[in-house]
Amino acid sequence: MAEAIVHPWFAERWQHLCGLHRDERLPHALIVHGAQGIGKSHFATAFAHYLLCQSPNGDEVCGQCRSCQLNAVHGHPDLFLLEPEEPGKPIKVDQIRGLTDFINSTAQQGGYRVVILNPADAMNVAAANALLKMLEEPGRDTVLMLLTDRLGQVMPTIKSRCQRVECPLPQEAEATAYVAAKLELAEDEAAHIVRINNGAPMAAMKYKESGLDEWRSQLIKGLADVLKKRRTVVEVAQSWQKADLEVMLGWLYGLLADASRAKLTGNEQVQHADAQNMLLAIVRKADPVKLFQLASRVQEERKSLILRQNTNKQMLLERILLEWSAVLR
Repeated sequence: MAEAIVHPWFAERWQHLCGLHRDERLPHALIVHGAQGIGKSHFATAFAHYLLCQSPNGDEVCGQCRSCQLNAVHGHPDLFLLEPEEPGKPIKVDQIRGLTDFINSTAQQGGYRVVILNPADAMNVAAANALLKMLEEPGRDTVLMLLTDRLGQVMPTIKSRCQRVECPLPQEAEATAYVAAKLELAEDEAAHIVRINNGAPMAAMKYKESGLDEWRSQLIKGLADVLKKRRTVVEVAQSWQKADLEVMLGWLYGLLADASRAKLTGNEQVQHADAQNMLLAIVRKADPVKLFQLASRVQEERKSLILRQNTNKQMLLERILLEWSAVLR
C-alpha cells in the first residue's frame, strides 16, 4: 500500500473530493488519472484513509480513531487494494471476482468500504467485464477508486461509469524543489532529473534511487557511438537488451522532441544537459523531415509496447537505430 500523502499539486482535487463527501454527493466510482510518477497512488490512499476516518477534522483525518490506527499499520479490514499479481502482468478476472465477498460484506468498522484498483489499464477484457457488474451495483457506502496513467487504454464502458479525477503535473519549479528536498540534491541536478522524467517528481526520485541513470548513460553513449560510427547498430542494440524498452524509447522520444523543438524555433538551446553536445549537432545538421519521422516512429513503437503487442526487441532497436544513424545530412 502506498503512503497516504496529498502532494501540494493535488490540493485543488483534494478539496473538491472532500467537499463532495461532506455534501453527500460523492460518486461510488472514481477514475484517478494523470501522468506516471506524480503521486496518484499516494493521493488515492490518503483519500481512502479520509473516507474511513471516523472523526475527520475538516479535510483531514483525525489520526486518533480506531480506523486511523488500523490505516497507520496498513491493516484496515474495509480497505481493499487490488493490483496485478506480478509487476507488468494483467489483472485477471479471478482477482476481480475475489472482490465479491468484500463488496457484499458489511463494513467491519461501520463506515465505508473502499477499493483501490491500480492500474485500471492492466485489466484484461474478462476482468473489465466482471468489474462492470460491480460498478453498476456496488452496494451502499462503497467507493471504488481506479488509478491509471493510460486513460485511453481503459475500456470506455468502465470510464463511463466512473467520475474522472484528472491529476495535474506540478509546475517544474515545484517538482524541482520537492525532489531537491527529498533527495538532498542541488537544484540544478534535481531540475535535470525532473526534466528527464517529464516533470513527474516520484518518477524522478525512482530514477535516481533505482540506478536508471546508468541506463540513461548507456542510451546516450549508444546513440553517440552510432552517429560517430564507433559501434554498429547491431552492437548497440545488443548492449540494450536488458534495459526496459519502454523507458528507453521514452527517453529517446524526449531527446528527439528536444532537438525538434530547437530545430523549429532556430534557437540552439536544448533542455537535456546530459546529451547537449549530441543534440546540438542534431539541431545543426539533421534533416528535419527525417528527425520528425523518427520521432513519430518512436512514439508508435511506444504505443505498441503499451498495448502489450509482442515485439522482437533486437529487431525493433536495430530499425530505430538505423533511422537514427541517417538523421544527419
